[in-house]
Amino acid sequence: MTGNFLTNQQIASLVEAIQSAEEHSTGEIRVHIDSNTDNDNAKTAFRVFEELCMAKTAERNAVLFHVNFHQKYLTIIGDTGIHEKVHQSYWDHLHDYITSEFAKGNYYKALKSAILETGLELKKHFPVTGENANELPNEITFS
Repeated sequence: MTGNFLTNQQIASLVEAIQSAEEHSTGEIRVHIDSNTDNDNAKTAFRVFEELCMAKTAERNAVLFHVNFHQKYLTIIGDTGIHEKVHQSYWDHLHDYITSEFAKGNYYKALKSAILETGLELKKHFPVTGENANELPNEITFS
């Protein structure tokens, strides 16, 4: 369990949600749970984005949810391709929803909903038109 925030079963279910969200889009979604960062979470999130090679997708349409449950901190990074399509207001709305659910203790529900909603946006702007290569692993990473 990730510090009593998510069970192993919930983590497995989030991986399934990522697979489902990516099924009809060329976009890529990753979740990284960070329990080490004490400050500067945004800088750490950008470093993780780079370390996970998320800026190397063909259409630059990867999305990272970087979560630090202990600090109640969330950073969402959409690469340039998807960010140009949905703009900052989309990310702000998604961030507000997730953090409001986190405040209620609904960590799993918030992440799963955000993953699936992001998948719908990716499908709208980056639909599969041929082979749909999975450019990045669907696993949830931890530090």
